[in-house]
Amino acid sequence: ARQQVNERLTPISASLPEGAEPVMGPISTGLGEVLMYTIEYEYPDGKEAPRGGAVGWQSDGSFVTERGDRLDSDVAKAAYLRTIQDWVVAPLMRSVDGVAGVDSIGGFEKQYLVQPDPARLTGYGLSFDEVIDALEAANLAEGANFVERAGEALLARVDARLGSVEDIEQAVVSTREGVPIRVGDIATVSIGGDLRTGAASLNGDEAVVGTVLMRAGENSRTVSAQAAERLEEVRSSLPKGIVAEIVYNRSSLVDATIATVEKNLVEGALLVIAILFLLLGNIRAAIIAALVIPFSMLMASIGMNRLGVSGNLMSLGALDFGLIVDGAVIIVEN
Repeated sequence: ARQQVNERLTPISASLPEGAEPVMGPISTGLGEVLMYTIEYEYPDGKEAPRGGAVGWQSDGSFVTERGDRLDSDVAKAAYLRTIQDWVVAPLMRSVDGVAGVDSIGGFEKQYLVQPDPARLTGYGLSFDEVIDALEAANLAEGANFVERAGEALLARVDARLGSVEDIEQAVVSTREGVPIRVGDIATVSIGGDLRTGAASLNGDEAVVGTVLMRAGENSRTVSAQAAERLEEVRSSLPKGIVAEIVYNRSSLVDATIATVEKNLVEGALLVIAILFLLLGNIRAAIIAALVIPFSMLMASIGMNRLGVSGNLMSLGALDFGLIVDGAVIIVEN
């Protein structure tokens, strides 16, 4: 079915507007959300945070990243969290066996905003198109062939991609009498974000929420436990001042459900024996009715093992021994 959908998407892509590209979602179901975690600042909004270091919160309320970028707006700070999720955490979480994909909610997709000053443009005799062309020309990565030495070929390339606000400000738009006119001379450059399509918060503070999606047919308890272990490993590679916390783990919920089913089965069997003995006055009839519970559970477990049905919330919830006991009581009464 996915192959057929992919074949239909190929011709459709040619008729869509420039930059629009349809993609299929992960091979998951509506019950595939097995792990949710948050990416946030260790000290949200800089409250009680140590200040003045080379990296982290500064005395003016801004946050300096390990690359040296100064985040002085709420949008830039939220975009930094989303960047870490999309480029550091999510790729590592996708490599877990049984994971179909990772969804991201909150923050902003990082963008560099160049806002030209019309008055300065007019003064230099420049247009918006010239600024756009200059930015495109300054953001290149080209291969420069190779150099042979001692029987080895050494690849050479020129990487002139823009990677910071300072790089963009230094891009040359034009020259006047041999003096270069740079982007920083005619425009304001800052870190911004794309149009927001969702938001997330943790205890009232801006955060990014990542959701691990399980591949259809996998064991949710196993996948969520492995994903939680991987997140523990990922924490060591997070930039300074950023933390990741698990807020929902399906394996914990399944373990709690198994414990509840176990407890209810034992207590239910004892109650059935006691009540039927009091009402019927016959211990043999009470035991016969009570034995339906473990035998039904045993048969269901055998069938689940043979058919490969995992012990998840849906399958465990279907084993409602109350319905089983109703049938047993009717049998005993007859």
